[in-house]
This record gives sequence, structure tokens and C-alpha cells, in this order.
Amino acid sequence: MLNDIKNDAQTRMGKSIDSLKHDLTRIRTGRASTALVDGIKVSYYGADMPLTQVASVSLADARTIIVTPWEKAMVAPIEKALMASDLGITPTTAGTVIRLNMPPLTEERRRDLAKLVGHEGENAKIAIRNVRRDALQQVKDLLKEKQITEDEDRRADDEIQKLTDRAVRDVDAVVKAKEEELMAL
Repeated sequence: MLNDIKNDAQTRMGKSIDSLKHDLTRIRTGRASTALVDGIKVSYYGADMPLTQVASVSLADARTIIVTPWEKAMVAPIEKALMASDLGITPTTAGTVIRLNMPPLTEERRRDLAKLVGHEGENAKIAIRNVRRDALQQVKDLLKEKQITEDEDRRADDEIQKLTDRAVRDVDAVVKAKEEELMAL
């Protein structure tokens, strides 16, 4: 019973960290990444489709993303979707190839993005603490129903706290790595 609670808490904390990593891939650094366009939807014959399903997305170099539509008619809708996105990058079209050139970040923009990364990290820590709260409540309920002893309760509380501390350290490491990537010239 207690192992199930701890395993569930550990799994949910891991998912919070994975979610943070996924969210941070969408934050633009000075380097190009195909993950920047993952969330963009394109109108494809009346239906909104992910960009990766209507075009191939690749990197030409460290600062250029190339989007090649599979159908020539899709160039304009893809360009429109890229303009409407929150990337802040103007696409350049040459025939059927769309290029996204990543401008270098200004120092002020780097600081703003670093603050955003810190905020995302705090949200992940809050999610982890909520998982801890839920797990501790489940343990307290077992104690109240006399399914576990007080010693087991204290031991489970300590183990859940250790899981939480480890997950918070992992979040801090992810945030620190992303901030260093942002601040690197």
C-alpha cells in the first residue's frame, strides 16, 4: 500500500519534470530548434493540423529552420500560421521552401526569457509539492483507518519528503541549464 503511494508520487513528480523540460524546449534561445514550431497548427483543407504533419521541418544551420511543405498549395497557409504564431520571427519564402532565421537575442530579451524559465520552474515545483501533499494525505488516511502504524506513517512521510527534495533538485538543475543556455552568447 505505502509502496504504491510512493511509486505513484514518484511517477507523478517525474511527469512534472518531463512537462517542464517539454515546456522549456519551446522557449527560444539564440539557437534554432525544430521544437520551436512543434505547437504550430496550420489550416489544412478546413482542419487544423500540426505543422509537422503538412511539411518537413529541418535545420539548415544553428540559426535557420527550414520548412518544406509537402504540397505546393500549402506554402501560403504555413506562412500565415508562422506569422500568427508567438515565435516573433518573420518567415522568408523562396519558392516552396520557407526559412525561419533566428536573430540573436538582446541582453534584455535574454533576461526576460530567464525570468520566464524561472517562473516555469516554480510552477513545476508547485506541481511537485501538490503531489507530495496528495501522497501525504493518502498516508494519513491509511493511518486514520488504522491500516498502518505511526512508525510506518513517519517513515513514509520521510521517504515522500526525500522524493520531493530530489524532484525539486532536478527541477533546479533543468532550470539552471536552460538559463545558462539562454545567457550564453
